[in-house]
Amino acid sequence: MPEKKTTARAARDKREGKSASTQAGEYVREEIEHVREGKHGARSAKQAIAIGLSKARRDGVKARPSKTASKATKKKAAQDTAAARKRSSGTATKKSAARKRATTKALKREGTAAASKKALSTQARKSAAKRTSASKSTAAKKAAHTKGAAGRSAAAKKAAKTRARKAS
Repeated sequence: MPEKKTTARAARDKREGKSASTQAGEYVREEIEHVREGKHGARSAKQAIAIGLSKARRDGVKARPSKTASKATKKKAAQDTAAARKRSSGTATKKSAARKRATTKALKREGTAAASKKALSTQARKSAAKRTSASKSTAAKKAAHTKGAAGRSAAAKKAAKTRARKAS
């Protein structure tokens, strides 16, 4: 189960009109924190992200898998979305204790290096390299739109400060 503060942050993002991936980002952040503090481990940064996305989908975030995702990933995403629908209608079935214990035990055997800054930056670079310029442009336009006037102004000031610092 995700923590209440994570669910609240995701709900706030939804109210503010932010994308599903931004809402899901809150769950991914929580998962990375769990790995860092040793609650459990992960085999790779990708796995930690996948667990966070799964939690987000089960909590009702409409994060669709990418067009290039594998058949297995798409199937898992569909299962998670169905589980969210079952939860909202009140007909959800509980995961068996033995299965829950097995999953937790398996994750506890993994290390915490997957949530290191190095592992996450490597994953981010790999992921960014796959994006098209059109997708990046669309995301930037949406970010500018949802930021609001005050946010844009603050971002512009911050950028100007950074340029000034790098110039000197």
